Amino acid sequence: MKDIFSEGDITLTMLGTGNALVTEVYNTCFVINNGGSFFMVDGGGGNTVLSRLKHAGFNWMDMKNIFVTHKHLDHIMGIIWMIRMICQYMNEGKYEGDAAIYGHDEVITILKNAADTLLRPKETRFIGDRLRLVTVNDGEKMNLCGMDLTFFDIHSTKAKQFGFKAELPNGKVLTCCGDEPCDKDCFKYALNSDWLLHEAFCLFSDADIFGPYKKHHSTAKDASVLANELNVKNLLLYHTEDSNITERKKLYTAEAEEHFSGNVFVPDDLETIVL
Repeated sequence: MKDIFSEGDITLTMLGTGNALVTEVYNTCFVINNGGSFFMVDGGGGNTVLSRLKHAGFNWMDMKNIFVTHKHLDHIMGIIWMIRMICQYMNEGKYEGDAAIYGHDEVITILKNAADTLLRPKETRFIGDRLRLVTVNDGEKMNLCGMDLTFFDIHSTKAKQFGFKAELPNGKVLTCCGDEPCDKDCFKYALNSDWLLHEAFCLFSDADIFGPYKKHHSTAKDASVLANELNVKNLLLYHTEDSNITERKKLYTAEAEEHFSGNVFVPDDLETIVL
């Protein structure tokens, strides 16, 4: 990564880009790297997250600040593995410093209960001490990894879910809407963002095949129309199906560009983008 990007760049690396049922890519999760300070968002559906971190050039032990958007398996199960690894290495004296995992109250309760049920007491003894599970509330602001973050409830109809707005050190604003369409009550966070991270379950032309609206998801067209209305500069689409993964970037980009005047990004797994 150092050979490709400048030292002062703030980057976003997609560990995975797919929805819950993908088999050709990993579930959607990513890392924002601000000068070696890492903010990890979600963990995908299993311990593949460890492989993704490795192949993206990261050390999993550097993921000291992790945010979990919601309880769905394709977002939270990888975090259980992160908790296991962190606590195990703390127990063995191989983990330097402390770590924190952030999420709304439901997420934090699930993580605590899962850890208590699945891990050994000699490992879970670090939870609440060196590994903090931190509840965040709707509209709460924090400074993490050199970014001013505002967490917000996305008003999901399926499971309580939070997104976030990040004011980056370079003056740019990134808004992550989670894995559902940006709700009108959240437009205030996304409006005029330099970067909007938005789900696109499938192409609009394939809506009859994949049924995104029944699952409360968007198409590439829907996301791009919304981003244009919100005066977004850069639109990043993720959480997609993977039926035609070799052509996904080209097809999704083409559909989005028909309705969006800014820059469209449809990243592959392990792709890094300068913010």
